[in-house]
Amino acid sequence: MRAPTFWWKKNPGFFALCLWPVSFVYGMIASRRLHEPGARATAPVICVGNFVMGGAGKTPTAIALARLLKVRGETPVFLTRGYGGALSSPTPLVVRLEHHYARDVGDEALLLANVAPTVVCIDRVAGALAAVDAGASVIVMDDGLQNPTLVKDLSFAVVDGGSGIGNGLTFPAGPLRAPMTAQIPLVSMAVLVGDGEPGNRAAARLSGKAIRIFRAKLAPRAAIADCLRGRKVIAFAGIGRPEKFFVTLEETGAQIVARHAFDDHHMFSSQELRGLVDEARAADALLVTTEKDFVRLPAGVNVMALPVELVFDRQDNVDQLLTSELKRLRASR
Repeated sequence: MRAPTFWWKKNPGFFALCLWPVSFVYGMIASRRLHEPGARATAPVICVGNFVMGGAGKTPTAIALARLLKVRGETPVFLTRGYGGALSSPTPLVVRLEHHYARDVGDEALLLANVAPTVVCIDRVAGALAAVDAGASVIVMDDGLQNPTLVKDLSFAVVDGGSGIGNGLTFPAGPLRAPMTAQIPLVSMAVLVGDGEPGNRAAARLSGKAIRIFRAKLAPRAAIADCLRGRKVIAFAGIGRPEKFFVTLEETGAQIVARHAFDDHHMFSSQELRGLVDEARAADALLVTTEKDFVRLPAGVNVMALPVELVFDRQDNVDQLLTSELKRLRASR
């Protein structure tokens, strides 16, 4: 599903106002659920979520935090729902890169498992137990901010600078998963990814609630970016906001001759892939996609992935925060 364009406009329009009564009811139900009691894991739980439906950069942020934790001697284990994977169930599953594919555990779980052990489970409490059994000194949960079943010790909300919180309304009139008044108390920190007025407006609203804001950007891996400079490319992406990928690709110096946007987590058919490959061959161009899309492709397709990494503007501040918060949490247990 592609998010409707009126979600991302600054002011609610006609369609949003028509849907507002449904959003009001949805928001009441979502707000009530957020206050349900949850279970506490034996290891600290760091949640990386977002306020809106769709992509904001949660997985790159979770990976960046896990890498910081590893540097300081922690053993992070990721916990994810495994969206789109056939093996995602209430029974925990530890991802094995040599055995599992995107169709099994979802694309995000594969990206996470390249960095640290990863548990896939739709039951957050059972998944946290499995993560501890897997040796976690810290559990890094990718998504699940609005899931109350597992207590979060530290929660980061990721905000896309280019889209912010959209029109500020709750689904289906807008992109919010629950009203902001209900979500803000769940959050300790926010990560603003990239520049843009929508993100700045959201950051101003959060800073007024004493939420600490960290700024960051998604940077393409240098070695791959160098290979693309000056090359003709045909770009395709099935992520939350494909235009973000197209902008990143342009910033490498690549010459984009065609762009193809698909729904988030789109599973490409053989016919679609043949069409893309033929188009690239006819244009004498490279076929380039995101790392997240690449793991969903069958082996042998002539496609290049452009990996991106989240880079904090002040990484030392984030590291100091993690150090102090983990010390505090362990002292209070």
